[in-house]
Amino acid sequence: MAALRDGDPDAATALYVRLRPVVARTVGRLLGYGDRDGEDLGQAAMIELISTIDRYRGDCSLDSWAQTLTAHLVYKHIRRRQTERRLFDGIALDELSVPSREGGAEQQNQGRELLTRIKRHLDHIDEAKAWTFVLHDVLGYDLREVARITESSVAAAQSRLVRGRRELHERIGADPELAARLVAAKGGDA
Repeated sequence: MAALRDGDPDAATALYVRLRPVVARTVGRLLGYGDRDGEDLGQAAMIELISTIDRYRGDCSLDSWAQTLTAHLVYKHIRRRQTERRLFDGIALDELSVPSREGGAEQQNQGRELLTRIKRHLDHIDEAKAWTFVLHDVLGYDLREVARITESSVAAAQSRLVRGRRELHERIGADPELAARLVAAKGGDA
């Protein structure tokens, strides 16, 4: 890190090699692995990582810092998109899973159909709440990371998460067929 801060090009190359897979995985998880902007965002994230290395204080692992910074860039990119509310089109449904007791193509198709229906409900929730829900509950970021990614306070992220969950549960509860299928997919009671 000291060599990088001193401008050593070999250190920058070593950092690039070390963090490129972390950045690519983060961009893919958030934007979708086939998204046309994924490679450009990955390069932008690497440039940002190298140019802001002085901000890294070692409070978390280097990978966590890189993931958070990359997620923040991806989130800002998605927010800037001018298309109609395609909020979650970039998240590949294949990356998410529904618990199942049996394998097979039919079970996978049912899982994809459930996720598509859930996505439609998420599309009708306030964007900030929906993103907070997905970042925390689906992708596993903690509230501090969600707050950094969404440029909000931890309290705001917590509030959005609670409200987003409640709205999603209410919407799913108002969709009896989906609610019943989710209970069946979990293998028991709601």
